[in-house]
Amino acid sequence: MVRGMNSPLLGLILRWLVLALGVALAARIVPGIHYADGETLFLVVVLLSFFNAVLRPLLVLFTLPFILLSLGLGLVVINACLFLLVGKLVTGFTVDGFWSAFFGAAIVGVTNFALSRLIGRRPGGGPGPGAGGGGKKARRESGGDVIDV
Repeated sequence: MVRGMNSPLLGLILRWLVLALGVALAARIVPGIHYADGETLFLVVVLLSFFNAVLRPLLVLFTLPFILLSLGLGLVVINACLFLLVGKLVTGFTVDGFWSAFFGAAIVGVTNFALSRLIGRRPGGGPGPGAGGGGKKARRESGGDVIDV
């Protein structure tokens, strides 16, 4: 049963919709990215979500020095590599080369960030500013871990 914005299922569907919009926008803007139909787009979104959950943390861990030295640009390179990988695995989704994947991943990342902020959710899935998430004071009062960064 889906109840409000706190439902994990609704959160997952919302993240997939934002990701699908980002991939569709990248395919429309970047000349080397194409997808055949909605079913292909759905498969791309599912695979990208899976790779972002499983492969991306491992890649970030192993390339952390490069990411730090490049001031975060390495994250876009990792996202581009995952984009290329999905392009190789999904029939009907083509990514012509690294630069197409690079710009496509950048567009997907910006779209994800912007829409997540707009709808009041952080890209990681939790409530964002203005979504009733509280903040540092609410975390202190709830007795949860407090990490001030």
